[in-house]
Amino acid sequence: MAQSRAAALDGLRVLDITQVMAGPFCAMQLADLGADVIKIEPPGGDSTRQMPGAAGADSPSFNAVNRGKRSIVVNLKSIDGRGIVERLARSSDILIENYRPGAMEQLGLGYDALRARNPHLIYASISGYGRTGPSRRKGGFDLIAQGAAGIMSVTGEPGAPPVKAGIPVTDLGAGLFALVGILAALEYRRRTGLGQLVDTSLLDAGVALSVWEATEYFAGAGVPGPLGSAHRMNAPYQAVRCADGYITLGAANERIFRRLCELLDRRDWLASPAYGDNASRVGHREQLAAEIEAVLSQHPRRYWLDLLEANDIPCGPINDYAQVFADPQVAARQLVVETDHPSLGRIRSLGSPIKLSETPPVADRRAPMLGEHTDQILGEAGFAPAEIARLRETSIVA
Repeated sequence: MAQSRAAALDGLRVLDITQVMAGPFCAMQLADLGADVIKIEPPGGDSTRQMPGAAGADSPSFNAVNRGKRSIVVNLKSIDGRGIVERLARSSDILIENYRPGAMEQLGLGYDALRARNPHLIYASISGYGRTGPSRRKGGFDLIAQGAAGIMSVTGEPGAPPVKAGIPVTDLGAGLFALVGILAALEYRRRTGLGQLVDTSLLDAGVALSVWEATEYFAGAGVPGPLGSAHRMNAPYQAVRCADGYITLGAANERIFRRLCELLDRRDWLASPAYGDNASRVGHREQLAAEIEAVLSQHPRRYWLDLLEANDIPCGPINDYAQVFADPQVAARQLVVETDHPSLGRIRSLGSPIKLSETPPVADRRAPMLGEHTDQILGEAGFAPAEIARLRETSIVA
C-alpha cells in the first residue's frame, strides 16, 4: 500500500514533563507516531543527559528515550516558568508528567487546574505507586517496583538470592500502559470532545504483567517462587543444556511433545505417567529437563537447533546483544536505526517495534540538544521577542 503523507498522530501536540525512562519512553512512542512532542526540561536538563557516555549535555541514554522531540528549558520553580507551561497546555492535546503525586498540584499545574483552562487536555500521570492508596507519595524506581510487585521473588534460580529482571520492565511497562491509556483517551475525546486523566504506575505495571504468577496464586497453588527459565503452566518450556551450552526449547503442547519424543527416540516418555499430560509434566519438570539434557548433551547447540527447527519444534539460541544486533531478522524488522547527532556523531539506537502499513513510525530522528527549541516553542505560543529575551535574562528559560 502507498504510504500516506500524514503520520498517524500528525497534528497532536504533547507536553512531556518527564525524566529518566517511563515517561520519556511513553512520549517517544507518540513522537515516533507523528505527534509534536515538546520536552520541558529543568535548567540542568533531564538527568539521563549526564549518564555514562555523555558528551556535554548529551548522552546515548538520553537519545534512547527522547528521539524526535523538541526541547525547551523552563524553570518551574518560578512563577513565570509555571506560567509558560500553563500557557503551552492551553493549546496542547496531551500532557505527560512523572512527578510524585501532588507535586504538579503544588506547582499549580495539576490536572484539575489545567483542565479548567483546556477541557480537551488528556493528562497522563506516571508515578511509582499511582495517585491513590497509602503508598502514593513514594518515589518511583524500577528496582524498587520490581521488588514490591513480586517480580524479584519469581526471577532467578530456586534457592538463589533475589534478582531483578534484566530489563527495566516496570519502567517500560508503565510507559506502555500509559501509552495505551492516552490512545484510548484520544478515541474518547474524538467522540465527546472531552479529555481525561490517565493514571498508571510502575507498581501497577509490575503487578499487571504478573499474569501467570497471579493465576497460580489465585488458583490455590501456593505462593509462586523462582523457576529459572522454566514456565509455570507448561513443560518442557525452558532453557536446556546441549554439549556446548544452552538453547531454548518449547514443546508445550501434546502434539509438539509427542514429536519431540519421537525425534529424540524417547517414545517411552509418552507411556510414562509422569509425562502423560502437561499437568504431569509440569509437576515433574525438573526430572523431564534432566532427561532431555541427557540426550541433548550428545551434540552441540547448532546440531540440535537445525534438527529441531527442521521438525517444527519451537527452539532458539540464547543470544547476547552482539548476536542480537547481528541477527538478519532483527535487521529485516528495522529494529536498529542510525542517526547523525551534533555532539555524539553517528549513533545507533533501537527502531520502533510498531509496524503500520499506511503511517509507519519515524524512529531515525535524533533527540534534541538541551533547550534547542526554546525560542521556537515560545514564539509559537505567542511570546514576543522582547518577552523571550526577558525570560532568558532572568533565567526563567534557557
